[in-house]
Amino acid sequence: MAFMSQRDATPRDIAIGLLARREYSRAELAQRLKKKTFDDAAIDECLDTLIDQGLQSDARFAASFVRTRILRGQGVIRIKGELRQRGVDQETLGAAFETVEAEEQVDWFELARETLERRFKTPGDTPKERARRERFLANRGFDFEQIRYALSCL
Repeated sequence: MAFMSQRDATPRDIAIGLLARREYSRAELAQRLKKKTFDDAAIDECLDTLIDQGLQSDARFAASFVRTRILRGQGVIRIKGELRQRGVDQETLGAAFETVEAEEQVDWFELARETLERRFKTPGDTPKERARRERFLANRGFDFEQIRYALSCL
């Protein structure tokens, strides 16, 4: 098969190349294809075909994304925010969380505790140190109750 230059590539060629490396949301793929100066109609047609063929799925992308973020020690708030930024709708996002939580049996309180333990060995001797730990977990996407639980376990 002859080498195809980037200039001769179709939207499908570029999308397949991207999907070969990792999952992408439809919105992410559309954004990348727009940067290549393809028109909107060609992009929509290409993405619809990829979805019909099962090569792109926002549900699969969202579930994969949730799993990897859990392994990184991130909480629900941050994960949902990042998925929204990547163009995943609320329904798909909710379904992904339900699926992953059922399969992985995620305990968000324990995840917050483990994440805190990896970074800090004590809950903090001063209010300033304690606030630093709270900010760390809040930036990771954990809610107040999860943060309080994690701090109480150290």
